[in-house]
Amino acid sequence: MVSVANRLDDVKEYYFSKKLREVASLKAAGKPIISLGIGSPDLTPDQRVLEALSNAAKESSAHGYQSYQGLPALRQAMASFYQTNFKVALNPDTEVLPLMGSKEGIMHVSMAFLNPGDQVLIPNPGYPTYTSVTKLVGAEPVFYDLVADKDWLPNFEALEKLDLSKVKIMWINYPHMPTGATAKNKVYQKLINFAKKHQILLVNDNPYSFVLNDNPESILNYEGAKEVALELNSLSKSFNMAGWRVGMFVGAKEYLDQVLKVKSNMDSGMFYGIQKGAIEALHLSKDWFKSINEHYHKRREIVCQILDSLNCVYDKTHVGMFVWAKLPEGITSEQMTDKMLYEKDVFITPGSIFGSNGEGYIRLSLCVSEENLEQVLARVKA
Repeated sequence: MVSVANRLDDVKEYYFSKKLREVASLKAAGKPIISLGIGSPDLTPDQRVLEALSNAAKESSAHGYQSYQGLPALRQAMASFYQTNFKVALNPDTEVLPLMGSKEGIMHVSMAFLNPGDQVLIPNPGYPTYTSVTKLVGAEPVFYDLVADKDWLPNFEALEKLDLSKVKIMWINYPHMPTGATAKNKVYQKLINFAKKHQILLVNDNPYSFVLNDNPESILNYEGAKEVALELNSLSKSFNMAGWRVGMFVGAKEYLDQVLKVKSNMDSGMFYGIQKGAIEALHLSKDWFKSINEHYHKRREIVCQILDSLNCVYDKTHVGMFVWAKLPEGITSEQMTDKMLYEKDVFITPGSIFGSNGEGYIRLSLCVSEENLEQVLARVKA
C-alpha cells in the first residue's frame, strides 16, 4: 500500500463512523439495538418543502451545475431568515454563503485562514471535528476548558493567561453541543471583545438555536461582531433536513470572500432542487418550530426518566436535541456506554469523545420515537 499522508498521523476516523459500523453489525446479528447516539432528525421536513424539491426537479434547467454561491433567492431567504429570527441584517449578495451542510464550512474556514503552526482555540468538551480539521490543515489545537460549575461558558481569566500569539481562530458553539448550555451572561459580547483584543477570528457554530430553545441568538447581533466573527448555521436540525446538506456561513464580505476561494475549488454547486426546498423551509413561520418542539418536549421527558433510572444528573434548563448527563461516581463514560450497548441493546454516546472534560458524562439523542424511548426505559428498569 502507498504510504498515507503525514497529516493523518494524529487524525482518527470519526467516532460515529466507526461505532455505527459496530452497531450495524450487532443489528445484523439479530440484536434489537435502539440508538440514542447521533443527532439525525427522524421527523420529516414540512410537506411544502418536499413539494418544492419535487417540483424543482422537473424543471429542465434543474440538473446542470449551479453557482458556487447558491441561487440569489436562496441567499435572500437566508438573509431574511436571519432578519426575522435573529434581528440581524445581512447583505444577501456579500454576507451570506450557502454551504453543503455546515460541517464542510469547518474545513473551508480552516483552509482559508490557517497555516501549519498556527493555533486554534477549541472548546473542551466540544465537537470533535474542530480538532480533526485543525490537525488536517497542520495547525495546532489549544483546548480551553468548559466546566459545569461555570455552566459550560468560557473562563476568560484562564484564556488571558494563555500564550495567544499564534492563535488565529477560536471555535465557539452555543447552544453548546454536547451539553446544551446557552450563551448566558453576555458571553457573546465578552467573546467579541476578547477576539478584538487578540486579533482572533471567532467562528460560532450555531445549528441548534431553535430546538427546545425559546430565545434563539446569533453572535452577529452584538456590537462589533462582524469585525471578528463568522457564524455557521444549518437547516439539518431546525428543519429536519440533515441528509439534504444545506448550511450557510454568514458574516463580513472580507471573510466570506476568502472562504469562497476554498469552496469554489471543492464543489460544483448545490443541486437546484435542494436549494428550492431550502428556500421554502426558510420561509416557514415560527409555528414550524413550535410543532417540532412539541415532539422533542415529549421525548425529553422520557429521556429524563431513563437518566433518573440510571442515577444520572442533568440540567433541565439546557436546550438542543440531546440531553447531557453526569454519571454516578464509580463508572466511566465508556463503561456506561458499553454496559448499555451489550447488556441493554441501547447505543448512547460517551461524553469522553468530546474531550477530557466530557469524561464522567453521557449524551442521549432526542431523535428517537417515543415508542422506542419507552422501550429503552423499560430495558433500563428491568
